[in-house]
Amino acid sequence: MIKAQDLALPSVAALAPYEPGKPIEELQRELGIDDPVKLASNENPLGPSPRAIEAIKAALPELNRYPDGASYELRKKIAAYHKVGIERVFAASGSVEVINLLGFLFLRPGLNAVYSEHSFAIYPLATAAAGGERRVAKTLDGYAHDLDTMAAMIDANTRLVFLGNPNNPTGTIYRRAEWKRFLARVPEHVVIVADEAYFEFVRDPEYPDSLDDHDDRRLIVTLRTFSKIFGLAGIRVGYAVARADIIQMLDKVRQPFNVTSLAQVAAIAGMDDKAHIARTLQVNAEGMDYLEAESRRLGLAFVPSHANFLLVEVGDGHSIYDRLLRKGVIVRPMNGYGYPRHVRISVGLPEENRRLIAALGEAMGR
Repeated sequence: MIKAQDLALPSVAALAPYEPGKPIEELQRELGIDDPVKLASNENPLGPSPRAIEAIKAALPELNRYPDGASYELRKKIAAYHKVGIERVFAASGSVEVINLLGFLFLRPGLNAVYSEHSFAIYPLATAAAGGERRVAKTLDGYAHDLDTMAAMIDANTRLVFLGNPNNPTGTIYRRAEWKRFLARVPEHVVIVADEAYFEFVRDPEYPDSLDDHDDRRLIVTLRTFSKIFGLAGIRVGYAVARADIIQMLDKVRQPFNVTSLAQVAAIAGMDDKAHIARTLQVNAEGMDYLEAESRRLGLAFVPSHANFLLVEVGDGHSIYDRLLRKGVIVRPMNGYGYPRHVRISVGLPEENRRLIAALGEAMGR
């Protein structure tokens, strides 16, 4: 019998599927826990904006209709928000869709993509799926991007560079001086993918907003999402801002009606809810301060984070993850990201954070 993997690209056949955080429902089925806490997937613990929920309710009677395939009103809203032309905005089913489409557009066997080790798992998946060579740069200190090393790895066959800022799963950032130095070294034939899914949470004044460096020469694609600060992870909506010619290419290869009607109206409404955004930032800042202080009290090392999650060193990461599961707390083990001694903890509501710390202390015997 012919095996399907024998007919696929070898780079694809060798891939391991992306493994998301364990769903609450799965933990309930497996262990019978009634009130689990999920702090595994960097979701907004406040949920979506009430305005987004109302917009979804209002749109429900029209679910027999296909959505606007061009996502015009959403793209118009995003363009006004960032003060760019609508022709520079691409709406997507989550920013992950853009990453995959960029790989499809610009990579093939013989070409390569550069990214940092310990960065978002979709970068190697998208590269391998297109048959491209994966060039993985060492980090500066085991956690942060080394932009100088990444720039040095670029050659005539490089088409994409993926940069997570803040980086998932470490929460680290590169700052403006490093970014400017990197831009000066990158050849014009390379598409720079600035993945800024967590940018709203950054408080460092030296953080570089990649949109400030868009021009008609550089091939910069800035990725943003509604899954994090806007609390809309369940309906999958994100976007890219780039030169108009890149947007045109993305439009040629996207699926028809790639952004659902509910996602479009919810994202538009959520952007207007400044109070919900402010509350999310407050909850995250206070929660991060608490998790850092309690990690210090427990004697646990962590990576200072600029996002809405904390990478904590716990010894045997998978063992601690499993012990926490049995206490009804879901975090993310980091073996797949090359950190077997760590878990990644999303910032939750105050009571969720307290429950996590209590369970972690018990799991660690401290």
